[in-house]
Order: sequence, then C-alpha cells, then structure tokens
Amino acid sequence: MGNYKPKLIVIVGPTACGKTSLSLELAQKYNGEIIAADSRTIYQDMNIGTAKPSLEERLKIPHYLIDVVQLDQEFTVAQFKQRALSIIYEILRRYKVPFLVGGTGLYISSIVNNLDIPCVPPDQKLRKKLEKKIIKHGLDYLWQKLIKLDPDAATFIQKQNPRRIIRALEVCLKTKKPFSQLRQKKECLFNVLQIGIKLNKKILIQRIDRRTEQMIKQGLVEEVKELMKKYPSEVLALNTIGYQEIISLLRGDITLNEAVDLIKKNTRQYARRQMTWFKKDKTIKWIENTEEAEKLVKDFLKQRY
Repeated sequence: MGNYKPKLIVIVGPTACGKTSLSLELAQKYNGEIIAADSRTIYQDMNIGTAKPSLEERLKIPHYLIDVVQLDQEFTVAQFKQRALSIIYEILRRYKVPFLVGGTGLYISSIVNNLDIPCVPPDQKLRKKLEKKIIKHGLDYLWQKLIKLDPDAATFIQKQNPRRIIRALEVCLKTKKPFSQLRQKKECLFNVLQIGIKLNKKILIQRIDRRTEQMIKQGLVEEVKELMKKYPSEVLALNTIGYQEIISLLRGDITLNEAVDLIKKNTRQYARRQMTWFKKDKTIKWIENTEEAEKLVKDFLKQRY
C-alpha cells in the first residue's frame, strides 16, 4: 500500500482531433470530471475561436479551469499546476475519476511529470521593451530570437502568440537559461494513463477546415468585434490563432476569405507542433477510435494500484 498513487486519466492530441467528445463520453461512462489543460480556454470571453466545450456539455459533466482569467491577465504554467492539482485532489476526495484533457503540452507535463517550475516574476520594463521590438521589427524577429536562445520552445509555443513568446524570452533573459530546460521533473504524484488521439493527416486537416468554417458561421467575427470594444487592441494583438486573423480583417488589412484561409493554415501548423511535442512522450497510448480508449480506461481502472 506504500506505493499507492491515485489514478489520473489524461487525454491529449492536436487541436480539432476530438478530445472534447471523447472525454465527455468516457467521463460519463466512468464517473469522471474534466480538468481542461488548454492555454486558450482559460480566458474568459474567447469562446467561439477557442472551441470551448458548450454550456450544455459542461452541464452534463463538470469542467474545470475554463474561463479562469480575463484576457489582459497573466496565467502561468506554475499557476495552472497549482490550480489543477488542487482540483484533481478534490475530485478524488469525492470518489470520482479525474480526466485531464487538452492540447497544451506544457500544462499536461506540469502534472504528469510533476514539473518543478521556477517562479520568475513578470518584468514589465523588459516586456515593454520586447513589445516595442514587435512594433518596430515584427513578431517574427522576436520568434527568431527565442528559437536562437531556446530551439525546443518551437514545439510548445505558437509562432503567432506574442504573449507566450514574450514570456518565454523574459524567462530566458532573466535566468540565462533556455525556457524549455527550466522545468525539472520530479516523481509523479499519480498513477497515470495517457491516451493520445491519433488521426490520419488528411482527416485532421478536413476537421480543422470544417471547424474553422463552423466558427465563422457561429459568429467569430462578431465575437472579436465585441472583444475589441472591451479590451485595448494591443492586448488582443498579444493573443491567439483565430483572433489575430479576424482583427486583421476588421482593420481592413485582409478579406474574409483570406482570414479564413490564414486561420486554417495557422491551425494546421499549430497542430503539427502539438504532435511534435506529444510524440516525444513514449508513455502515451495512441488510439484511433472510442472502443480502444474505452478498453484502456476500463482495464486501467480495474488495476488495484
């Protein structure tokens, strides 16, 4: 009994692969509750473009760490780990099964590998300096600077996400070490089953394209308009795929068709980077259908330890 660790089920995969539907099905069947591990759905007001689980889905099964902070607030990996651990233990205390579900590799790793993440406080002076460099030289200039300091950062930071790039550079410059190496692994706190959703490349591209078109129909342009009224444009500019392209549209820089094509392209690139990250983890069991996932979960929950 001394080696006993509580069970945690993790579901990972690239964006648009079907994590939400699979996790809902499994959580309903196996008395589970869901903790979102997604660096986009933590933000309030960004609903359509982040493909958040619907309110109806969240009423079926409790979801946590969605709509945690406002768009102009900071939410670090260290904060995610602290909040997620607290929620996982609370779910376990109620004799339910915690499902950690998402596509943000560093969030997942912070729990699965019990990462010891150094707390590097924000340096507003440095951030303003880096933001000015974006205005002067463009975002790609900072991206190249980051990749030079930390090549591995490309596997878990979106190339189109200034906020994450600035944070990674901030940590690199303050600690004089690569951001990706400042995460020491410790003994895992849980008995973990990691399930990865594996889709044929062609099918994943079709799903990304279909979801992008669906977001436009659901009112993504209107959502971004409302966000631009609520937040300063520079805050929005430091955001994510699906939003920056629509901002460019609303500013008259590109057409709607161009914005849609850009979202599709940027999402495909992001999905590739997600898979690069997850493929490094040899403990992930890759599945191609719900039946395979159900068998893995059923067998895992039967184990005594």
